[in-house]
Order: sequence, then C-alpha cells, then structure tokens
Amino acid sequence: MIKIYHNPRCGKSREAIQILENENKTFEIIKYLDNPLDKNEITDLIKHLKIKPLDLVRTKEKIWIEKFKNQKLNDDDVIKILVDHPILIERPIVINKNEAIIGRPPSLIKSII
Repeated sequence: MIKIYHNPRCGKSREAIQILENENKTFEIIKYLDNPLDKNEITDLIKHLKIKPLDLVRTKEKIWIEKFKNQKLNDDDVIKILVDHPILIERPIVINKNEAIIGRPPSLIKSII
C-alpha cells in the first residue's frame, strides 16, 4: 500500500494527496506531526529515500535557521533534531513498495505510483 507522510497545513502535501486521489490510488496517510517519528523510523525513511539526513531537513524553517544552521552536525545529530522537531521533516514523502520520493514538486510522486 502507498503511504504518504503528510502535513495538512502544507499546500504541497495537500496537492500530493489530490494526485493520489485523482489516480484512484489507495493510500495511508501518516500525520507525522500528530504522531512524531522515532529515531528508527526516521532512519528507515532516510534509507528508503536513499538520501543523507540533511536532505530530509527543511532548512528554510525558522527553527533550523535560528538553532542549527551554522552548527557542525553529523548524521546522528540531524536525525536527533528531526526526532525532536518533526516540523523540520521535508514533505510530502510518498512510499510505494520499495520506492520512496519527496514530492517537491508534488508531480514527482507520479513516477512511483
């Protein structure tokens, strides 16, 4: 089943859901702000996306700029930050079987559905 990591307040995330609905896909919505991901879940997500932890960070968010932007951070540090501040997780993220993608722009998700 397709999974989408979703923030209802995010326009891109809402667009991604609209694409899935328009394609008549069955999918599970994971509201990661309501039920934050733990370290293992974020690590698995990063592996699935085949990216570095920093690539999952919304680096233009105020909290990132004010608290973390110019720090020397290793991958474990970044994952811990994402656990503690899930608002910093890039979205939407769509997983379909063994493929995963950050839907920016949302039309990218069509490549895995």
